[in-house]
Amino acid sequence: MRLFVGVTDDQWFHFLAGQPACEEVNFWRPSGVGFQALGEGELFLFKLHAPHHFIVGGGFFTRALQVPLSLAWDAFGPANGVPDLGAMRRRIAKYRRQTPEALGNPPITCLMLAEPFFLPREEWIPVPASFKSNIVTGKGYDTREGEGRELFETVKERLQVRVPDGPRPATLAAAATPRYGAPRIVTPRLGQGTFRALVTEAYGRRCAVTGEKTLPVLEAAHVQPYASGGPHEVSNGLLLRSDLHRLYDQGYVTVDPDDRRLLVSPRIREEFQNGRHYYALEGQALAAPQRGFAPVTRERLLYHAEQVYRA
Repeated sequence: MRLFVGVTDDQWFHFLAGQPACEEVNFWRPSGVGFQALGEGELFLFKLHAPHHFIVGGGFFTRALQVPLSLAWDAFGPANGVPDLGAMRRRIAKYRRQTPEALGNPPITCLMLAEPFFLPREEWIPVPASFKSNIVTGKGYDTREGEGRELFETVKERLQVRVPDGPRPATLAAAATPRYGAPRIVTPRLGQGTFRALVTEAYGRRCAVTGEKTLPVLEAAHVQPYASGGPHEVSNGLLLRSDLHRLYDQGYVTVDPDDRRLLVSPRIREEFQNGRHYYALEGQALAAPQRGFAPVTRERLLYHAEQVYRA
């Protein structure tokens, strides 16, 4: 298992540390650059800017995406570490040495972290000796030996005394690692913001039914409703135009679980004396997600067709 110590803005950390029941955070970078230092479920730790050479918290890495600023805000809101979109624009403009007015809607890198934790001041961890003061973005470590192992053991001790708030499988697995045993990588529990960002990217920022690509009207829909046990996973998500999303959630449309084509309920006509536009979409094939993303499972589609759809 690898871990990564990323340098973060003090304001970002303190704002999020003060939020109650934070289930996910977006550790964003102001430009669209790649990140391949970690795999899903590995530890990402927060290190404050100099002169504070301490590790102050962390989370479990899910995925890195380059998305427009507007999508990052719509998906994560205050979990971006700022109170509002205006503050986020000003922060990015400062780092990019632009004015907020000239910023537009730039791509930023989103390192999406699940099950975050924030340490109180008395539990801050000094950075390893190899983490030099001139490191700007961060440094990776191998937890099998040396400083990486020592750092993991220290973080594990901090997690063992903190009772998880809600289901946190990756946190529990890390805390339960035997001393000098190999850390077990467990897929973290994703939050709503990560779900939205991943589903949006999975379908190439296009409605999976109509192909609509106007981003402000596209929404990530749960196939099996979250309230009915459906998880925040790409394999339980579809990117739909907002009107189709509402109809889907209310059971007026569904997707045949076998041929994956749209079904439109006759109830639209019966209840609203309308719906010509939607009946024109009857039989439309569902788009497949992009390579690297899991398609919706037949199990989830069947649940929606049998439990939600108004035939």
